[in-house]
Amino acid sequence: MSIRPRIALTLGDPGGVGPELVARWLAEVAPGADADVVVVADEQELRDAIADAGIDPASIDRDAIRLVDNGGTRPAEGFERRAATEAGGRWAMASLRTALELSKAGEVDAIVFAPLNKTSLHLAGMQENDEMSWFETVLDDGTAATELNILPTLVTGRVTSHCSIAEVADLVTHDLVVERGELLEGVLRARGIAEPRIGVCALNPHAGEGGAFGRHEIDVIAPAVAELQRRGVDATGPFPSDTIFLKARDGAFDGVLTMYHDQGQIAVKLLGFDRGVTMAGGLSTPVCTPAHGTAFDLVGTRTAGTGAYEHAVQVAIGVGAQRRAARAA
Repeated sequence: MSIRPRIALTLGDPGGVGPELVARWLAEVAPGADADVVVVADEQELRDAIADAGIDPASIDRDAIRLVDNGGTRPAEGFERRAATEAGGRWAMASLRTALELSKAGEVDAIVFAPLNKTSLHLAGMQENDEMSWFETVLDDGTAATELNILPTLVTGRVTSHCSIAEVADLVTHDLVVERGELLEGVLRARGIAEPRIGVCALNPHAGEGGAFGRHEIDVIAPAVAELQRRGVDATGPFPSDTIFLKARDGAFDGVLTMYHDQGQIAVKLLGFDRGVTMAGGLSTPVCTPAHGTAFDLVGTRTAGTGAYEHAVQVAIGVGAQRRAARAA
């Protein structure tokens, strides 16, 4: 008998395309999903999402979903559309906080949030650099997040993430490369890959060209790869970042560990923007989202693609089922 997880959905920034994506998923995909669905939203937000999507309200089986109010305060004038706003950020954070509390209480096994806008979040008072760090603050259970990007046939992890390029070299350390490499391998195993193959990116051009363009590869990354191998991880590298994704595209790796944000993000979005999923790895709660943003320019046009959102829910159902099974065991 398969494990049926319970997943929480939040509708993201109310000024973006998130509400429409969630409504379309509820109408088109949810009836056959292998999960119980909790929607963290108030009745008005769900009605607005259905209107955005242009779907018949009767196409959503209300008996098949549980609606949980997010506890936020709705502005009397409603939410401004197609723009980053303080009100939108506060509402999105209220929904996420409620979903995280549901997970901490064991009421849901995974969370999927529709796209957020970091400007909205910071206007609303978020002090952390990004939502991943904010999740750590809200959960407050000692777990730490790292951002993973998931395509159907490839997963990328990062040693550093939302920081300036000027900070990257100092932040890439032996211990952090090992830690993030082990985390990436764990996620790949959780996706059913028995013997994950991981390619590790260099930091410098041409992998440092033997030290001519920097020594990070010699002094930090190569020793970290050797340590990963010693721990049983099938990791190789460091490889120049301008060729490693050609190898990955052709099937040489199941996962790629990158040194900084754009090193992996550019490749992932070129390889599969319409299916890309971002996951907060390392947290006690699996949290997933489509890799694209709020797409303010598409709000109201009903042209936003649902592929990445659908893939995000699929990933959440998979990791949520594993979490439920682990708790049951």
